[in-house]
Amino acid sequence: MTGVLVLAGTPIGQAGDAPPRLAAELSGADVVAAEDTRRLKRLCADLGITLSGRVVSYFEGNEQARTPVLLEALLAGERVVLVTDAGMPSVSDPGYRLVTAAVEHDVRVTAVPGPSAVLTALAVSGLPVDRFCFEGFLPRKAGERGRRLAALAAEERTMVFFEAPHRTEAALAAMAEALGGDRPAAVCRELTKTYEEVRRGPLAELVAWAADGVRGEVTIVVEGSGGAPALDTDPGTLRAAVADLEAAGSTRKEAIAEVAKRAGLPKREVYDVVHR
Repeated sequence: MTGVLVLAGTPIGQAGDAPPRLAAELSGADVVAAEDTRRLKRLCADLGITLSGRVVSYFEGNEQARTPVLLEALLAGERVVLVTDAGMPSVSDPGYRLVTAAVEHDVRVTAVPGPSAVLTALAVSGLPVDRFCFEGFLPRKAGERGRRLAALAAEERTMVFFEAPHRTEAALAAMAEALGGDRPAAVCRELTKTYEEVRRGPLAELVAWAADGVRGEVTIVVEGSGGAPALDTDPGTLRAAVADLEAAGSTRKEAIAEVAKRAGLPKREVYDVVHR
């Protein structure tokens, strides 16, 4: 019999938010794989439990090398519990490689649901929650970040992003440029912690707020476009729309595809107009 991989959600702030099953899974695990073993030790102290199984580190730097070792334990019938610093493993955190390996070898994968920064920020943002998408961390390089955001300019769903505090101002400025400074958004900082703060307003206003510096864990929620306006199909309008998207950071191919979608035309037709 193979073992079981348990993805255990951990608190994003207060230890009291830990699900009741978390303590039982940690104390009964054969192996606990932790993104930060020091944080795991503090979490266990907060939960009042003692670990009986082996503890190994499992973070971005050793994830590729450590995955086969943990898979071997699973195939030997052991119960492996994976925890990250906060939230659910594999969601912008280590875990995806191990889950994929376990699934490929018919190992059961289950989870202990826990607090989620994505859902918490979405709920308190005051923005539409009926449809949303999670975009994780934006690229660090300005050009790549601009292209990613340009591709999201017509996204109708509410968007949720993670961001490092020291890059928050730059990220908000890039969003304002690509999505419009009047686009409603919310910056959620230190969710569920002592200094929790939620700043709501148009992106341009949030850029000015972030200029004074931002601290702590940051989640950004941005309202969707509500649907991009349809484009006229005359050649001049099509060429101008492609040029605008390229100026915002999109590649020529991405810009043509987006304009074709908005104009209701085949991509080849827009391509021909642009290169005529």
